[in-house]
Amino acid sequence: MTQRTDSDARRDKPATFTAFGLAAEAERPAPGLYVVATPIGNLRDVTFRALATLAAADAVLAEDTRVTRTLLMHYGITTPLLSYHEHSNEAVRERMILRLQAGETLALVSDAGTPLVSDPGFKLVQAAIAAGIPVTPIPGPSAVMTAIVAAGLPTDRFFFEGFLPQKSGARRNRLEALAPIPGTLVVFESPHRLPEMLADAAEVLGPERPAAVARELTKFYETVRRDTLGALARAYAAEGPPKGEVVVVIGAEPEDAKAREADAGLDARIEAALARHSIKDAAALVADETGQPKRAVYARALALARRGDDGPDA
Repeated sequence: MTQRTDSDARRDKPATFTAFGLAAEAERPAPGLYVVATPIGNLRDVTFRALATLAAADAVLAEDTRVTRTLLMHYGITTPLLSYHEHSNEAVRERMILRLQAGETLALVSDAGTPLVSDPGFKLVQAAIAAGIPVTPIPGPSAVMTAIVAAGLPTDRFFFEGFLPQKSGARRNRLEALAPIPGTLVVFESPHRLPEMLADAAEVLGPERPAAVARELTKFYETVRRDTLGALARAYAAEGPPKGEVVVVIGAEPEDAKAREADAGLDARIEAALARHSIKDAAALVADETGQPKRAVYARALALARRGDDGPDA
């Protein structure tokens, strides 16, 4: 006789959850791994599909079982909780894969938001795919998307960085690598490092870059502070670290700033060439090097030569 498991016993009973004071019955989903997004602060920001999946799963794999238990209790869900976090080793993943191969339904959640987005879960999803186990996303809340739509900055192209390095030197190096990205940057940061991070960002990316600091999103004290990087850095340097979870959104370098930088670079090339050549030859040389129109480069070279006291004659 095959020994019955706790999962078998759970399947004999209807899976239920309670929302808005009403009890609902959830259908048992097909076996596999379900990646379930959960609220980032406000417990009401959860989908019915997520609740049904959590209620009907054989187990919920949680980053911190204490945090997830609060969510499950709020909606009357009694599904067993198992710990799965960034320090879970290969043996833990193997046990989860064996359960999935046996036909169980497991729901993976993080403490808040969408799993795998700067949260644990990638290795388990990767192992499930390698084992031929279905992986089903249950979409929902995301701190990244919530912050970017509230920041008031362009959303057509953005780059999610996650957490920057903790030490200033490494952080500056990473910011320099991010500087050329032609889109909005989204960064997670701990509150106590926010003033230093903003100071580094203002210095490396430029104080005039537009930015927003989104704090405690979806919670009672939600705030979105919008200004330039320089102004935000000065404000938080004076006020000190804020409280709560923080997402920083940084706009791309303004087009006028890019134009000024390009003009400054072109002027530097022309001035270097003027030190060795006539205006005509310097303009031709720089135009060939940069691909800029020769007429425009000649006009700029002529202006720079006239502005200087020692420019060579044409």
